Amino acid sequence: MADALKNAIAQSLECPVCLNTFTDPKILHCSHTYCKTCLDNLLECHGNDQMLRCPVCRAETQVPNQDVSKLPANLALKSLIEDVRDQYQFCTNCESEDKPQAVVYCQDCGTYLCITCHKTHSQWKHFISHEVLAMNKILTGKVSVRRYHKCRKHPKEDEECFCSVCRRFACFRCVVMEHTKEGHGVIEAAVYEGNHMKSIEDLKSKTDKKRHSFQKYVDFIDEQKERVSNVQKQCTDDINKAYEESVQQLTEKKELLIGEVKGRTEEVKKELDKMKKSAQEHITHLITVADVITTRTKIPLDMDALAAHDTLCQDLQEALKQEDPDYKLPRQSSNKGKSVSFKRNVGMDEIALGKIVNPVAKNIALPTKNSMNAMVSTPDGRMAVGCAKGGVEIFSADGQLQQTVFKHVVIRGVGFLSDDRYVILRGSNNISLYRRDYAKLNVMFETLSHEEGGNANLTVDSDDQIYVSYQKAQKIQAFAPGGGKAIREIPCDGYTPKQNTSYNDYLITKSLKTIRLIDKQGVVKYDLEKLGVNPHAAVSQGNTILIATVKHDVGSVSIDEYTNELKHVQNLVFDYEIEKPEREWYYLQQYRSGEIAFCTPDKLYIFDRK
Repeated sequence: MADALKNAIAQSLECPVCLNTFTDPKILHCSHTYCKTCLDNLLECHGNDQMLRCPVCRAETQVPNQDVSKLPANLALKSLIEDVRDQYQFCTNCESEDKPQAVVYCQDCGTYLCITCHKTHSQWKHFISHEVLAMNKILTGKVSVRRYHKCRKHPKEDEECFCSVCRRFACFRCVVMEHTKEGHGVIEAAVYEGNHMKSIEDLKSKTDKKRHSFQKYVDFIDEQKERVSNVQKQCTDDINKAYEESVQQLTEKKELLIGEVKGRTEEVKKELDKMKKSAQEHITHLITVADVITTRTKIPLDMDALAAHDTLCQDLQEALKQEDPDYKLPRQSSNKGKSVSFKRNVGMDEIALGKIVNPVAKNIALPTKNSMNAMVSTPDGRMAVGCAKGGVEIFSADGQLQQTVFKHVVIRGVGFLSDDRYVILRGSNNISLYRRDYAKLNVMFETLSHEEGGNANLTVDSDDQIYVSYQKAQKIQAFAPGGGKAIREIPCDGYTPKQNTSYNDYLITKSLKTIRLIDKQGVVKYDLEKLGVNPHAAVSQGNTILIATVKHDVGSVSIDEYTNELKHVQNLVFDYEIEKPEREWYYLQQYRSGEIAFCTPDKLYIFDRK
């Protein structure tokens, strides 16, 4: 009974994965325990996944930061293993009560042997081939003991059978009582073990072949990587050499250009200094003469004093007759200086230094003048322009008009769902859905009419929720793609939402002079007021915010990049001259390929950011 208990305890101390005594046991959420190393190996098989699936019950456990060491340790089991290892194992072959300490364990006999029994055992010719393990290796966990399993219900019986249906070993008595019903498949345990080992060998052979196949693939990748690295090194060396040779030439050229710019601008500065000096002399003359005259406390009575006083008064009168300063001359001189610009020399045989220039835009006239109402990037990376006089015109990134759809539909807004269906806001503020083949779907939305809500605008977020903003009603309605009533209303307290754009979990709204970032309950998170300009916002491909500010009166646009907190990052386009349209209505978007699209009611401007 004691041996059976020891065997049962020993079995419970074995990891179900490696079948060795537990080392650093860790508990999963399902309460099953495994070696830390085994769990590391299992987690590695899942790649970057932080979920670990229990090999026994298949329940999932989340591993924080893929670090198995952060899982709770099985302290009770760890303590039990240490206690068992600290106990001596006595010889089970000696029959005396005062049994000596065992020094080896015979795997084939299933017996612990002392020094005397081990010597005798090693001399018997039938036992010479047996596998004998030293106790010090067993206690350190370097080797695993193969024990003969006894039936838990019948401790004196060996588990000689295996039920392939129940997936368990059983003794002959258990087979008769529990595994003789139809559907059970009972075979000898030795046969199962033989088949199992053969299956393992087959799997190992297949694994070796597959591993060899993938290793060849990895070696091939390494070869390609080495070739690329060689190219990188060669190119780097060539670039460094070209750089070093060019630096001297560039330095000399830089000094010449700086000297030329300095000469031209210094001349202008001298002209301005001359004008400044003349004006300051006149100021000094006025102050001096005026002080002499006006600070006198006595009236001049004698002839000399009276003559001097008259002369000073005449001088002051003459000085006062001089015309007010003419700003035209300094402005003309300044313009001469400001006209000095640096343009990069892009000739093939010249050293290029670079230039600061305003981006050049493609200028595309829309087919229908004064008709643009909306613009949005298409799922395939093009740009769709909705027209009030009917139709959605689709342009490529190079400005080519590729197709026109919905020619007879008055467009107030355009959007796309994740399955590429069109969302069209019609002139009456009604929303219509269309399939990719432009067939209209029978889906109705209860939007506000034009009389109730006024002019409307539309955007679609990443969750396929449709947002319609109303200028007159000063609110935004959110709709599910299935149609029906609005699922939510967002109040726009104190401002008129003229355009709205989806941005992560927020909306970007444009009013007369202000861009606001609001959450989907209407709370303003950040705002940016652009006094005297007409701002229009879009989301960049880098998930930043682009804002175009339009000076409608002079016909120019500037485009800047901002963070998600509406903090300025950089200027992209500065005061680019555009053809002034009749209607103050503009749209800003970015192509997937990086080009920035700015649309007026008449024209589409495409700024190349490559």
